[in-house]
Amino acid sequence: MSDPAVSLRDIYLARQRISSIAARTPLIDSPFLSQAAGVPVYLKLENLQRTGSFKLRGATNKLLSLSDDEKARGVITVSSGNHGRAVSYVARQLGIHAVVCISERVPRNKVEAIRGLGAEVVIHGVSYDEADAEARRLQQARGLTMVDPFDDPLVIAGQGTIGLELLEELPTIDAVVVPLSGGGLLGGIALALKAASPAIRTIGVSMDRAPVMVHSLRAGKPIELEEEETIADALAGGIGLDNRHTFRLLQRVLDDTALVSEEEIAAAMAFALDKHHLVVEGGGAVGIAALLNDRVDHLQGNVVVVVSGGNVDLELLLRVAQERRG
Repeated sequence: MSDPAVSLRDIYLARQRISSIAARTPLIDSPFLSQAAGVPVYLKLENLQRTGSFKLRGATNKLLSLSDDEKARGVITVSSGNHGRAVSYVARQLGIHAVVCISERVPRNKVEAIRGLGAEVVIHGVSYDEADAEARRLQQARGLTMVDPFDDPLVIAGQGTIGLELLEELPTIDAVVVPLSGGGLLGGIALALKAASPAIRTIGVSMDRAPVMVHSLRAGKPIELEEEETIADALAGGIGLDNRHTFRLLQRVLDDTALVSEEEIAAAMAFALDKHHLVVEGGGAVGIAALLNDRVDHLQGNVVVVVSGGNVDLELLLRVAQERRG
């Protein structure tokens, strides 16, 4: 199972390339989720990645692949928070000037983290798509190199290194449940797993508020939806009408999708904190929410849930936990 732009070899090369910057994250069993789902469930803890999310893998692979001229001119990206933080982290280590375009919706804690890493932050518009348009304009005007958050072969390959780790840590894996937004994470992981065995089931989970990729897959083409406020802010935003890679990749390697509500996501965040003492943001908790609420049919064998990020505002997390205790 391969994509014309991304191969299993690319994922192995990415692992070699990023090993000095991106960490190999833990895989733990979850007796609590196993009981709820009726099958053995494991958690892949990308919330413990060095910048708090899986995004560091793809950003590292992209930036380390730039030419000297591209590094000298600087890079630009658009982000709902976590990718911008990852790009800023790697750029600082490599001495590259980074510009991060975000919308007014991006949570304050994520904005502060990006600024704290020395990136130039441009806040533009009230949606991810508006911030993206500004990033494309600035890229052309300033001669910067775009570091796309998901629709880039090098980024997809970087995220796919999670799939390699899963195969090594749990070679008997039967299904993986992955947060779904632009598709770089799920596409990369699914490509690696399907190369090992097409029978490994791949399930993407989104919030039920404007899940653009899910509706695009149902429509058979990339579409636009008006962005909505969501506790899963890391998953918000469009996939681009000119999407070149992730949409077609997911058409081939994605088996099922599921949607979860805001209440279910909040409960999953509280569950992770209470049962596993894990700090998980809304976007990182959607897979847990799907299993807790029986959103995935016919689960069998060993199931891995990818916990994609933990960059949640502390006040929000404490409020969510208190409300569920009350």
